[in-house]
Amino acid sequence: MTQRLRGSMVALVTPFRGGRLDEPALKRLVEFQIENGTQAIVPCGTTGESATLSHEEHDRVIELVIQAVRGRIPVIAGTGSNNTQEAIRLTRHAKQAGADAALLISPYYNKPTQRGLYLHFKAVAEAVEIPLVLYNIASRTGVNIEPDTLARLAADVPSIVAVKESSGNLEQMSRILQVTGHRLALISGDDGLTLPVLAIGGVGVISVVANLVPADVAGMVRAFEQGKLQDAQARHERLLPLVKALFVETNPIPVKTAMGLLGLIEPSLRLPLCEMESGNLDKLTAALRAYGLLNAAGSRRVPGRRSKVKAHAG
Repeated sequence: MTQRLRGSMVALVTPFRGGRLDEPALKRLVEFQIENGTQAIVPCGTTGESATLSHEEHDRVIELVIQAVRGRIPVIAGTGSNNTQEAIRLTRHAKQAGADAALLISPYYNKPTQRGLYLHFKAVAEAVEIPLVLYNIASRTGVNIEPDTLARLAADVPSIVAVKESSGNLEQMSRILQVTGHRLALISGDDGLTLPVLAIGGVGVISVVANLVPADVAGMVRAFEQGKLQDAQARHERLLPLVKALFVETNPIPVKTAMGLLGLIEPSLRLPLCEMESGNLDKLTAALRAYGLLNAAGSRRVPGRRSKVKAHAG
């Protein structure tokens, strides 16, 4: 399974319309991603606004994505929680729905100890037989999964196969590979660090910017894998200003706003997330224009090689 969890993997947004899940738009986004070279779909992560989805909506999003993918690429379902029993329930549902793997964010707000993290992930693994990708993002959760904890989990829990690393700390990532004997696949959780993570032994990225330009992210990873390092670097540098613009406010506010500007979805958010400040919206719009996704008059180009995504009217 680890060999299939690589390359450009998208942290898919959850589209809403009128405050409710926009099921047709979600299906179109899945097709758009597959057509443009994305190698795995990750629904119900941070970018998918899992924190404001009801349990029923969470289950439905995962089911819809699996149905739309039709086995063409892996689906890594976001099933994490700060409640271990809830994480087990979500992970069990994902397996029953046909997910290929589950993404487990470290418990947030409760700030468990390293032993608590170990016991949490081990409990989920023992309850549900499915490959697990751990998600380390202390800026969101308040706790870092230390390399030694990952080493212990890698040794004791065979179904833990990868870690999505969003610490921004390349030294820590290198140490994770070292202390786990490279048994855990290292996946970048930061678009701006995808190329450096690949260079130290990572296998790919779970990407936010791929919601907009999936072919470009896939092309950068592919260039690196083919040994075309100058091409990969040039693609990385081209993406960087767009990536920066997508994080001028809390993710996924800018990426959903950008997708609305490009006509990919209705850019609805749920409180406590809200519309962008005007100054930040100007920065985002400028980045989209500089990348060639919008022209000076505001006309939009739906990105991608063979997109069948219909622009949202409105």
